[in-house]
Amino acid sequence: MEKSDLRIVFMGTPEFAVETLRALVENGYNVVAVVTQPDKPVGRHQTEMQPSEVKKYALEKGLPVLQPEKMKDPAFVEQLRSYQANLQVVVAFRMLPEVVWAMPEYGTFNVHAALLPQYRGAAPINWAVINGETETGVTTFFLDHDIDTGRIIQKKTFAIPDDADVEYVYDGLMKLGAELCLETLETIVAADGHPETVSQDESLKLKDESLKAAPKIFKETCEIDWTKTAKQVYDFVRGLSPVPGAWTTLVSPDDKETVLKIYKARKTGRKGQGIGTLNVEGKSLLVSAQDEWLELMEVQLAGKKRMSARDFLNGMKALETYRVK
Repeated sequence: MEKSDLRIVFMGTPEFAVETLRALVENGYNVVAVVTQPDKPVGRHQTEMQPSEVKKYALEKGLPVLQPEKMKDPAFVEQLRSYQANLQVVVAFRMLPEVVWAMPEYGTFNVHAALLPQYRGAAPINWAVINGETETGVTTFFLDHDIDTGRIIQKKTFAIPDDADVEYVYDGLMKLGAELCLETLETIVAADGHPETVSQDESLKLKDESLKAAPKIFKETCEIDWTKTAKQVYDFVRGLSPVPGAWTTLVSPDDKETVLKIYKARKTGRKGQGIGTLNVEGKSLLVSAQDEWLELMEVQLAGKKRMSARDFLNGMKALETYRVK
């Protein structure tokens, strides 16, 4: 098989997927169509429609764009079939029905931002950082009936520094995912459409590991639990920074509650004093976790801008009389 024999449909929505689509286009692959989410209403009155980042790039490059409301819609399925793709590539998209993922001759592969079978699910980057992992990566695998369980084609690893937040890991995996997609395509071409793969069950047995999940993150997921260790809270903060942001409840002496988002923190290594206790030392703001004081570096009070803890302290009086919960 030659590279030119591939007719590819690309599926994706956010910025993360654009890097891979760009790699396909710039490396001369024949992308015959792009599938992305419908435009979303934005603005105060929800009257403006905002296209996805993938759609913006696809239109810029003159690629046909499909935006189905429902992936099983017969009209969409027939339209997709009309492009006669023999391979589909998916990055950061929704779950596909079998009628879609099984359509191409060479199948449909996904670029997932984790080292499968670990961190199956919607938020693998966040959960890898939250759990204090020192390494993550990207995996290409063929889709099957269940979410993120198909046979693995290739993997690439990525180191997570102790001070890295989600933005750093996101950017790194976005570029790494594009590289791995190109390598996977080269493997598929060399194997005449049928590359060697490894089952995820086999991969798990070889490493003798238990599975860690990566479920979707909601607002309530982001609330800090100060009964955890300072290391766990520290990892939780950076695993949600800058988006969607870890938060806690700031309680005044008269029991008024305000949400405080925390974007950056620092481990002090100093023994804490009472879970949730606030301590102001000069221009430093500390909160006691289960075992140690954690210094808050960047915060945002509800209705205010994100700022350094130093600026926050300048605008708050008698903060040492407050507590968090």
